[in-house]
Amino acid sequence: MKLYVGITDGDWFRFLRARNADEMNFWRPHGGNNFGAINPGELFLFKSRYPENRIVGGAYFVRHTTLPLDLAWEVFKEANGVESLDAFRRKISSIRGDNERNPVIGCTVLTQPFYLRDGEFLPAPTDWGRSIVTGKSYDASYGEGAKLWENARLAMAGDSLRDQPIPEQTNRYGTPQLFAPRLGQGGFRVVVMEGYQRRCAVTGEKTLPVLEAAHIRPYSDDGPHSISNGIFLRSDLHTLFDRGYITITNDLHVAVSRRIRDEFSNGREYYALEGKALQITPQSAADRPSKEFLEWHQNNCFRNQ
Repeated sequence: MKLYVGITDGDWFRFLRARNADEMNFWRPHGGNNFGAINPGELFLFKSRYPENRIVGGAYFVRHTTLPLDLAWEVFKEANGVESLDAFRRKISSIRGDNERNPVIGCTVLTQPFYLRDGEFLPAPTDWGRSIVTGKSYDASYGEGAKLWENARLAMAGDSLRDQPIPEQTNRYGTPQLFAPRLGQGGFRVVVMEGYQRRCAVTGEKTLPVLEAAHIRPYSDDGPHSISNGIFLRSDLHTLFDRGYITITNDLHVAVSRRIRDEFSNGREYYALEGKALQITPQSAADRPSKEFLEWHQNNCFRNQ
């Protein structure tokens, strides 16, 4: 198993720590969907810049993607580490050195963080070079990676490491294991978007600003933030789905309620979808809509009378 140490903006970290954010977007000012340093569920540590040069916290990696800046704000809001879209735009523009109003940026989605207090920061890796400009990955099973893993695990367990020596090697927690990260709202939207190839499951629409991640069983009604409880839909279909005017059958076909016609004397476009199979579904069978959640929607939301 690996872990990653990323050079971290101090303002970003302090902003999120002050709000005790439970997920975040560790963004990059330029797009690039090629972050392969660690796998989902592995640990991403935050390292402050020189001269401080300390590990200040960390979180679990969910996935990396790219989004236009305005959509990144819509998905993560203050979990981007700034207080407003205007502030986000100014921050990105100052780093990029251009006037692009809505650039595509890199988005590394992280969840279940831990934040260290001032004075309890951990030592940076002893092999860290000043020439490293973004970050570095480590094998967590030996050497410097094992030290980082152990100290991070102690910190997450609530142990203060101030004035304690750094262990050369330890098996206090055994062999590092991959963690199944708990998704937040932003992480849910990203994994559903990517699972459905950024296309509406029903129509195949690709225009991202009008596409949304829908919960099959609402989060407010004990539905989890999991891809098997999600479906990527065009915004109008999302609204109809949430209000029970359409549903998805167990064999992944669309069902349309007659209530659209009864209540609105319209709906020809939507009735044309009746009985059609979903055009897009996740490649993994485990990620496709769960029968349990589909039946909950059919029985509790769908207006079939």
